[in-house]
Amino acid sequence: MSHFTVDNISISFGGIRAVDGVSFDVQQNSIFSIIGPNGSGKTTIFNMISGIYKPNSGKVVLDGENLTGLSPDRIARKGIARTFQNIQLFGNATVMDNLMLGRHIHMKTGVLSGFFMLGKWTPCAREEVKHREIVEHIVDFLDLQSVRDQFVSSLPYGKRKLVELGRALALEPKVLLLDEPSAGMNTEEKDDLRIWIKDIQEDYKVTILLIEHDMNMVMGISDRILAINQGVKIIEGTPSEVQKHPDVIAAYLGEEDSDAHDQEHRDVV
Repeated sequence: MSHFTVDNISISFGGIRAVDGVSFDVQQNSIFSIIGPNGSGKTTIFNMISGIYKPNSGKVVLDGENLTGLSPDRIARKGIARTFQNIQLFGNATVMDNLMLGRHIHMKTGVLSGFFMLGKWTPCAREEVKHREIVEHIVDFLDLQSVRDQFVSSLPYGKRKLVELGRALALEPKVLLLDEPSAGMNTEEKDDLRIWIKDIQEDYKVTILLIEHDMNMVMGISDRILAINQGVKIIEGTPSEVQKHPDVIAAYLGEEDSDAHDQEHRDVV
């Protein structure tokens, strides 16, 4: 059973403390969401977890191993995969090619070793078959069959977001970081995404960390939620506990309580 902990991490940029002593513990195979106003430090936390930033203090621990300071590639090999706010795919490659690239950390044989020699399958060929089987399962799982051979650049934004999710799944992660996965999606696509995230939790047995502006999604699928503001932890708890906390209400809605104000700020999280 994988166990994931963020212990008292802090980071400053130009003398400004972007994240200040944030800690949380995520149970295996749960959905843990981080919410906060724009600029509150959510993505900075993800950047420290995935190795893009190195914390000034604190540590990130997976299965008892301190991952702090490792490169993003090494952290991916340890079992942490990520999607981004801004899609990071190869637009001039097909959906299948992009998903296969997600298998790169698991590929042991060199691409030049050949597939078939002297009447026998080579290790490279057997490995290729295994990787393609895993990717084919993801294609079916995310309903990408109709676009599998299309260039990613030709796809609607919502489909591209799914391809990026699929590529992260192809890494076979223990922990999956989803950074605003529903951004740019329409209502129907968001409804589908909610189902897929729950299915990933159940079928892939993956621990999921989620940053998401859609509060209906966050409250509907999260097991626990961490609310932060200006890099500082406000509360960690169940969706109902977080939703009722006065500091969370103040951080998102200000001190006003009018219907108009509530509507204006409903999704600003």
